[in-house]
Amino acid sequence: MENIFINPGKEQWAELTKRPAFDYAALEAIVQPVLQDVKETGDEAVKKYAAKFDKVQLQDLFVTAAEMEEAIAMVNEELKLAIQLSENNIRLFHESQKDAVQKITTTNGVVCWRKSVAIQNVGLYIPGGTAPLFSTILMLGIPAQIAGCSNIVMCTPSNAAGKVNPVILYTAQLLGIKNIFKIGGVQAIASMAYGTQTIPAVNKIFGPGNQYVTAAKQLVNREGIAIDMPAGPSELAVFADNSSIAAFVAADLLSQAEHGTDSQVLLVATSTQIIKEVNSQIDIQLKELPRKEIAAAALKHSRFIVFENEKTAFDFLNDYAPEHLIIASENAIELCEQVINAGSVFLGNYSPESAGDYASGTNHTLPTNGFAKAYSAVSVDSFVKKITFQQLSETGIQNIGPSIELMATAEGLQAHKNAVTLRIKKS
Repeated sequence: MENIFINPGKEQWAELTKRPAFDYAALEAIVQPVLQDVKETGDEAVKKYAAKFDKVQLQDLFVTAAEMEEAIAMVNEELKLAIQLSENNIRLFHESQKDAVQKITTTNGVVCWRKSVAIQNVGLYIPGGTAPLFSTILMLGIPAQIAGCSNIVMCTPSNAAGKVNPVILYTAQLLGIKNIFKIGGVQAIASMAYGTQTIPAVNKIFGPGNQYVTAAKQLVNREGIAIDMPAGPSELAVFADNSSIAAFVAADLLSQAEHGTDSQVLLVATSTQIIKEVNSQIDIQLKELPRKEIAAAALKHSRFIVFENEKTAFDFLNDYAPEHLIIASENAIELCEQVINAGSVFLGNYSPESAGDYASGTNHTLPTNGFAKAYSAVSVDSFVKKITFQQLSETGIQNIGPSIELMATAEGLQAHKNAVTLRIKKS
């Protein structure tokens, strides 16, 4: 590998933490007309773009019960059991995220509380191309159900014959999701954002996608439709010390690189010997991968960095703020205390990133592109709004009213003061 850096100084970090760049202006110029067309003409535009981009002539957009039954019968029992195990673990982890209402008396006679209320209408986008991400249905559908979202709309592309991947439909029916539409790409995001004659509009859109889907989500977000988070290509950083296992580290790096040519992987190691051993394993394992061309292309803009100082290594990783971070060390529990910015962290030699992608229970919809500095993984919280409540008694308004009057007067807001003064006089 050519992208090896030894103890780079901080002046190099900005360059080393750069993600693959896209021409967003050019992307938006392509995406915006599609969004507008769907907004104005609905199903007609959706079918037109399905024919143009996905090479499919769609008569109906809705996935019927008969199509669901046919798909379920096509999925082998062993895979069904694996999906059920994953569903159970994800549900267990996300059930723990529900908030109990706590009423707090801030002053005698003044009670405040906060309540989580589900977003009523949510849209799930599930990619279905070269890698049909049926696992994403679990990651999005389960917390949506736990949150109590009453209307869940799912969009996923069909093949040229108008059929949706059977495993995607099996997973959807396992969760009881019924509003499924066989459309993908920008037209799917537009449909859920604006609504069409067939597809209901939603309040928030979730799910990964290619650069066009990502651009579409960001554009509709500007119009007030909420999205899960800003997104970029998938990424992984691995910290490896002398207790790491080179074959495992190489496998982890390749597992992320095979996502797409724009994926990025970073290896931060404590010695050049570790990088040599990992590179040797990459060469061996890459040859056996069906998606080796994709992985090899991704590796070209990935980086392998030596930091002999452990603290400096984690300072760098926090600056990078990876979507996924593996701490490949026998001391992972101690080392993870240094992690400030990361989407999801995998501890020790037996915690591959693949576990979080599928079945450990944590969510795999994560902030990329450095957004882990401010954003979290999708969770039950992503599907709710937090509404605050307060109740004041006559005693309460007497206790805090004079302070409110003083502050309102200081800000020059006489009507605010009067709303309190009238109550104080009445009580």
